[in-house]
Amino acid sequence: MTTTDPAQTTKYVFDFSEGDKDQKDLLGGKGANLAEMVRLGLPVPPGFTISTGACRAYLEAGTVPAGLDDQVAAHLATLEETRGKKLGDPDDPLLVSVRSGAKFSMPGMMETVLNIGLNDASVHGLAAQSDNPRFAWDSYRRLIQMFGKTVQHIDGERFEHALEELKERKGVHGDLDLDAADLEELVGAFREIVREHTGSDFPQDPREQLAAAIDAVFSSWNSDRAVLYRRQERIPNELGTAVNVVAMVFGNTGPDSGTGVCFTRDPATGAQGVYGDYLQNAQGEDVVAGIRNTVPLAQLEEIDKVSYDELLRIMALLEGHYRDLCDIEFTIERGTLWMLQTRVGKRTAAAAFRIATQLVDEGLIDADEAVRRVSGAQLVQLMFPRFDTSPGSAGEKAQVLGRGMSASPGAAVGKAVFDSYTAVKWSRSGEKVILVRRETNPDDLNGMIAAEGILTSRGGKTSHAAVVARGMGKTCVCGAEELNVDTKRRRLTAPDGTVIDEGDVISVDGSSGLVYAGEVPVMAPPVVEYFEGALDADAAEADDLVRAVDRVMARADEVRRLRVRANADTVADAERARRFGGEGIGLCRTEHMFLGERRQHVERLILAEDDEARAQALDALLPLQRWDFLQILTAMDGLPTTIRLLDPPLHEFLPNITELSVRVALAESRGEANENDLRLMQAVHSLHEQNPMLGLRGVRLGLVVPGLFDLQVRAIAEATAQLIKMGRDPQPEIMIPLVGSVQELEIIRADSLKVLAEVAEQTGVDFPALIGTMIELPRAAMTAGQIAEAAEFFSFGTNDLTQTTWGFSRDDVEAAFFSTYLEMGIFGVSPFETLDVEGVGELVKIGTERGRATRPDLKVGVCGEHGGDPDSVHFFHKVGLDYVSCSPFRIPVARLEAGRVALVDQLAEGGAGADSR
Repeated sequence: MTTTDPAQTTKYVFDFSEGDKDQKDLLGGKGANLAEMVRLGLPVPPGFTISTGACRAYLEAGTVPAGLDDQVAAHLATLEETRGKKLGDPDDPLLVSVRSGAKFSMPGMMETVLNIGLNDASVHGLAAQSDNPRFAWDSYRRLIQMFGKTVQHIDGERFEHALEELKERKGVHGDLDLDAADLEELVGAFREIVREHTGSDFPQDPREQLAAAIDAVFSSWNSDRAVLYRRQERIPNELGTAVNVVAMVFGNTGPDSGTGVCFTRDPATGAQGVYGDYLQNAQGEDVVAGIRNTVPLAQLEEIDKVSYDELLRIMALLEGHYRDLCDIEFTIERGTLWMLQTRVGKRTAAAAFRIATQLVDEGLIDADEAVRRVSGAQLVQLMFPRFDTSPGSAGEKAQVLGRGMSASPGAAVGKAVFDSYTAVKWSRSGEKVILVRRETNPDDLNGMIAAEGILTSRGGKTSHAAVVARGMGKTCVCGAEELNVDTKRRRLTAPDGTVIDEGDVISVDGSSGLVYAGEVPVMAPPVVEYFEGALDADAAEADDLVRAVDRVMARADEVRRLRVRANADTVADAERARRFGGEGIGLCRTEHMFLGERRQHVERLILAEDDEARAQALDALLPLQRWDFLQILTAMDGLPTTIRLLDPPLHEFLPNITELSVRVALAESRGEANENDLRLMQAVHSLHEQNPMLGLRGVRLGLVVPGLFDLQVRAIAEATAQLIKMGRDPQPEIMIPLVGSVQELEIIRADSLKVLAEVAEQTGVDFPALIGTMIELPRAAMTAGQIAEAAEFFSFGTNDLTQTTWGFSRDDVEAAFFSTYLEMGIFGVSPFETLDVEGVGELVKIGTERGRATRPDLKVGVCGEHGGDPDSVHFFHKVGLDYVSCSPFRIPVARLEAGRVALVDQLAEGGAGADSR
């Protein structure tokens, strides 16, 4: 029996005519969308895609998979036949580009090599065929430069220095001022750089160039900057990248040629119109690198109206087909328009909301799809403060240094730094920084992540800085040409002569494009005013962004199953929570209620030596606690209010051990020892714990300190009874913290029920008050079935559950080694920011399932700050929690994400309102 090696039958290479836009897993985003444009009959240069599977096989084995070389050769032969040219032919060469293309857009993170097929012979053939020697030598120098940097790992600065030296020697300023002889000389200089670095000549065999470029693109998937970008954007590491081999079309053949990037709507604001950048006599990387300032796309109409009209037709067709904002790259070669790429474009948060609702109004998508297309992370960006330069404000007279393009909105303030290394270093020291560059490149990614905002003097809305900043939600101003950025001397100079040295504070407004000297004060944006109730979405003064947010939020609230509560300890927080759409309080901490002047009563309670002294201390605290709960329950009238009984260790209510020791020692040295201080000292020492997070706190306090929890339960009960008599509707829920066994909860529950009964009898008011527990220990999650016998609700305290599951003390470890863990890839994101689904999440799932197995009507929520994290909200929805609770400011985010995950589930199930894409 004959067997076939599976590797020989694996199909790795696909012609553009074989794919479509839904094959991003296989063909990557670029390849899938090139295939889709071919299906639509658009002018796409012919080519083929090497699949992501080939990349994964390459990275696993360290070499190209069996059969790939033969498949590439076969598709190359087809491409040569289509174009009527041979790769590297000395008389009329076919040239190709090799471009990366992962499933998710990673702008500038991986490699591209253009003009493969040029060598010392074919450059003359290209010159003759094009009748343009300058173009041929320019293309050859670009190949050597890109190949040298990308494939041979030569420092790109060496090529840049050689180019600058030549321009200086020739007395010219721009690349276009160099003639064919100059560029031929530059090729010689570049080849010498290659020879010095590699010990051999630049490869002359076009097939060797192609194979090496494909290997380099595969390898670039695991480059430092690509790994960092994926971690930042939470893109899975195992996807791999596809490789696209495309016949070259040239935008650098003369003034009748050029290249550009355009958007079907403004990616910064969402406004409809003609948006993009165009650069005559240039190749694509010149636009995105920002090394030459572009002209607005609208000027193409004056330069080449035929191509401009055709481009507008294609833009409209693509937006209608994808039903979304499209980002398009194109080249014009001697008056012929070619489409090089399209994708659903990255956009700012404001643009995302505006475009989503615009498309609903245009009938391209429905309201459910609009909710799915925005995110809580984008909503957070809309709630960030903006600069206040209004008349009469402190910022009215802020000094304007200059203006650039508003590439990515926001208000960023920080110290100016002029390289990425400094940005990272200062940021880690706690400084807020603004990264200032002439233009950014992929090597600047670390600094862009560390910075509050980004400012460049070159480039437009499609430059590397703009695209990456929009993707990360970073404030960015690009193309501030009037600012002279001197990275060597680490300063920028404004037109009026003002000098900003490294370390000076500047303010960057990504919405207006203005750059200010010093710190400009900030104010709440309109979206926050809307959530606060100070701005009606239907009012004349409300802009289209506020109206878009209102529409999206209304639909999210209609469809979400998960309720959203607030973590609120004060009346002000409770009132803000209601304004922001909170549906109750999921965590009211009581520890702050025992601080300030009340601390003396806690000290008396701790120092009490008999029942009478203890009772006096408790009696003093009771009316104070009752007043606290009267206020909170009034603010939350008609909504559930979960009150956590005292949780922190008692030593937190006593004087600092060092300060007290000094005070006692000084008093004793003067012969003035204070009896109360001595007793306090004894108490502090007796209560001192090496690890108080795992010591005498939570339910243990209620068991060890007689009357403490009874005091709080009585205060809650009396406040509730009083409000009911006043015609109010208080809905308290009493939460016992840090329970590890059902026996602990049973004892406290019995005591609490006794107090509730006493108050009901004394006041003549019968009222319900749920008694539940906070699940924040792994043992509690594992024994949830038992605990549910004594608990009417669970609330997962995911902050402490994360600490006890990982064995981390958050306050100690975040500063100590979390940055190292993130850099090493142990964490993709801090488990205190986004729930650790595999560990902590599994405990939440187990606790919920086992609790409800015992008590089917068990109410289950979460009250850690994970309750406001978008990814975590999706998990809590999927495991069937009833509600999440988070800080008031994050309530809108949780509401939106709860609606989004409900609609995502509905779409997956093929339910009503599904809008397949």
